[in-house]
Amino acid sequence: MNFVDVLDYTGVALFAATGALVASRKELDIVAFLFFAIVTATGGGTVRDLILDVQVFWLENHSYVLISVAVAVAVYFFAHLIEYRHGTLLWLDAIALAAFSVLGAEKALMLTGSPIAAILSGTMTAALGGIIRDVIAGEPTVISRKELYVSAAATGAGAFVLLMTFGLGPTVSALIGFFSAFLIRGGGLAFGWHLPPYRSRPGRAV
Repeated sequence: MNFVDVLDYTGVALFAATGALVASRKELDIVAFLFFAIVTATGGGTVRDLILDVQVFWLENHSYVLISVAVAVAVYFFAHLIEYRHGTLLWLDAIALAAFSVLGAEKALMLTGSPIAAILSGTMTAALGGIIRDVIAGEPTVISRKELYVSAAATGAGAFVLLMTFGLGPTVSALIGFFSAFLIRGGGLAFGWHLPPYRSRPGRAV
């Protein structure tokens, strides 16, 4: 198993955990835990594969769903032992985001050979799962808050693609892409980093 495979399964497990933690915070039943875990873990990759017109990854390999189910059950029984569940959710989500930004870019780069398609695919794979989770849970999505989320995913995917284009190996490129995304997302969580927001200004007189 290479580093990209490790990122793949780790990202699925962590995103599944964030979905299950949302269900725990809302005190939902075990079915909701399973639903949130699976949707969060597979949502971004599913959209990516549909756009790339390839078989959806979890239909081809059921281990992704089985991992999500196992994580959901574990969180259902042990979430009460986790202090500061919201903070835990955010940091697990940051790690999963960084992993999926590389994975989505790697898959699209192999299939299409297009750097632009790869960066967009990596960004989509990393960001959509968490956004779908928050929309279904009725919580403000990260895209609607002043947080470095999509931009972190794009940075990780972009770093991976750029390094691959310059001939670095997939393992080194994946490592640097992963840590680039995690550094930006982690900086946003720890230090409040964010991009300058738009400020409304008086319009032109007609």
